[in-house]
Amino acid sequence: MRRSDVQGTIKSFDASSRTGSLLTDDRTEIAIDDRSLADPSILLLRIGQRVRFEVEAADEGAVARGLHLVTL
Repeated sequence: MRRSDVQGTIKSFDASSRTGSLLTDDRTEIAIDDRSLADPSILLLRIGQRVRFEVEAADEGAVARGLHLVTL
């Protein structure tokens, strides 16, 4: 199941592993992995940065896909 056009805020991000988490506007924590970013040229996400994404159900829980920056 996918939810489209969700917005949230970066909670954590490790640039070396390209993993982290974000919080949706309803405070649900969603994982970020190396396949989450829609634009592979994005090398760094900052805590507090606003993003738009889809939520995909995975075995390990919800994961962000198609992540786009809303604010720089």
